[in-house]
Amino acid sequence: MKVSELALAGGITAETVRHYTREGLLHPRRDPANGYQVYDGADVSKLCFIQCLRSLGCSLSEIRGVLDASLQKNVPCPETYRFLADRQPSVHARIQELETLVVRLEQTLEAWQAMPGEVPSGHQISRLVENLKQPAIIQAGMSPL
Repeated sequence: MKVSELALAGGITAETVRHYTREGLLHPRRDPANGYQVYDGADVSKLCFIQCLRSLGCSLSEIRGVLDASLQKNVPCPETYRFLADRQPSVHARIQELETLVVRLEQTLEAWQAMPGEVPSGHQISRLVENLKQPAIIQAGMSPL
């Protein structure tokens, strides 16, 4: 099948298929008659696997590692399980960071709305930002950059 057909089968754009191919996640053969990239049923399965990992927040580099490990050992399920299990704590930590961010944004917006006229001056905006509770990274003495 052609790029557009694989994209349709996977519910993604043809450009995404091309990107995955350039990144080495998909390995089409070349049609000798016209030089087009040709994909097969195994590529549809691999594309579904890639999309599943992407939906779990995995980067292309991480997906490449999982695919490489599965090719070497020919048993992707245990490798994928370990990878996802190892990833779970960092996802929970990121959720905590985002929940903290939501609270900070809500506090800032509430403080903004409490100001007279609801349009603070430049000085008030500076004070508003300076009075925000410092994130944990700064409280711990670590640089945010």
